[in-house]
Amino acid sequence: MEPKMFCFQCQETAGCKGCTIRGVCGKTPDVAAMQDLLVYVSKGICAVTTMLRSEGKEVSADVNHLITLNLFTTITNANFDKKSIEKRIADTLEAKRILLQEIDDLSSLPSAALWDGTDDWEEKAKTVGVLSTTDEDIRSLRELITYGLKGLSAYSKHANVLLHDNEEIDAFLQRALAATLDDTLSIDDLIALTLETGKYGVAGMKLLDEANTGTFGNPEITKVNIGVRNNPGILVSGHDLQDLEMLLEQTQGTGVDVYTHSEMLPAHYYPAFKKYPNFAGNYGNAWWKQNEEFESFNGPILMTTNCIVPPKASYKDRLYTTGAAGYPGCTHIEGEIGEKKDFTALIEHAKNCPAPTEIETGEIVGGFAHAQVVDLADQIVDCVKSGAIKKFVVMAGCDGRMKSREYYTRFAKQLPEDVVILTAGCAKYKYNKLNLGDINGIPRVLDAGQCNDSYSLVVIALKLKEIFGLDDINDLPIVYNIAWYEQKAVIVLLSLLYLGVKNIHLGPTLPAFLSPNVIKVLVKNFGIAQIGTVEDDLKLFFKNDSKF
Repeated sequence: MEPKMFCFQCQETAGCKGCTIRGVCGKTPDVAAMQDLLVYVSKGICAVTTMLRSEGKEVSADVNHLITLNLFTTITNANFDKKSIEKRIADTLEAKRILLQEIDDLSSLPSAALWDGTDDWEEKAKTVGVLSTTDEDIRSLRELITYGLKGLSAYSKHANVLLHDNEEIDAFLQRALAATLDDTLSIDDLIALTLETGKYGVAGMKLLDEANTGTFGNPEITKVNIGVRNNPGILVSGHDLQDLEMLLEQTQGTGVDVYTHSEMLPAHYYPAFKKYPNFAGNYGNAWWKQNEEFESFNGPILMTTNCIVPPKASYKDRLYTTGAAGYPGCTHIEGEIGEKKDFTALIEHAKNCPAPTEIETGEIVGGFAHAQVVDLADQIVDCVKSGAIKKFVVMAGCDGRMKSREYYTRFAKQLPEDVVILTAGCAKYKYNKLNLGDINGIPRVLDAGQCNDSYSLVVIALKLKEIFGLDDINDLPIVYNIAWYEQKAVIVLLSLLYLGVKNIHLGPTLPAFLSPNVIKVLVKNFGIAQIGTVEDDLKLFFKNDSKF
């Protein structure tokens, strides 16, 4: 039977092979088709912009932003709204039509660059999806690059809204995306492009880090309340700090509190947000628990990016989206880069809602981004040299709903007491509320922030490499046991590979989009491995745990 769709970009894809009837995420076949078509037209306009640059012509920031937002829109759990995706396709076709008039010679452009959208879109989508590349290994590498670029687009978009742009990153993203249309590229060419994607992943994370810290200050060690107050509230999820700032400004004096959920938790670590008295705390856990936690929150929820779980009817009328996020039937708050968004509808809605239902109490500690950890460097180095800290484990990445992810909770619980966890991303919700204690005053879970803040883990590793005078980053007392779910985790992985990090364990499963031959290359060159049992992995990681 012919599949109704095909998507294998996330870790939870059906059977670890691919969603063919309906996405595990809740994506329907018609939405999947339009996302495939949006990626296709984005590849087409990227071929045009790449040609323009080769002819010495400039590409506007507006076009760069359009392409970045297109890719971000297709990230897992970001946008389920077919109409909004179709509008992005139409806008891209129109922008491409105008750009094509500037090209001196159209003869070398691929068909995606010349497609004008006059065909039936549903039928066209059937011919341009993932399976349109028949060679398994070429397909695998093309998708690996594309998903890395989707992750890079997320970093770029968040930096862009804070008015930070990098033409070199945009030009690479567009050149690399266009290259996935090029049938003349060999396996070796695509492997090289994959690592180059990792190079620009590091640059993209650095750009976003500079945008965030330049705007909101360097994160600092912070205790975050996980209980509730008696006022009505608005719950903010996703990753966009600019949206949160605008909402906090507009809720001053309204009697409405603002809470974070999931990946927005690290906003509490930034000094700029601490001045708002109604910034109440963090409510709940990782993204996949939102069905129950959004229901008990009682007030409106603002999704600034992924990760959306299809909402229950009991709170769907309280779910609002903005930016790349979208869900049919939910109110979308408009606002382009540089524009002030109007959150009056959320605020008025909140005023008529009861206060959140308390689901837990206490505090959690975070704020260990690179500047804060560097401030603690002497203390950390002393602990390493004395043997008080034997190793660090990078347990960054994503959380998810599969029972197999309980591995990460059990792994954290069973770690030797002289091991410190470095984390970023919602993977931390598997262990950030455990009482793992500290080592000479240094918490055993150092939370650097969102998946967007993974750059901090890179800076910390490179700083330790410098302090200890090492030539090889793999000689550090650091092991990598990373959970992945979606495409931002892919760009983080490619960034680590570009930096030369080896022997990364990835789980709960290896990506379905990696062909057996591509996996062999990653194993041979980088020692990539899938997680095993907790007991076996602990033995493997700590078999050489002598004093550093």
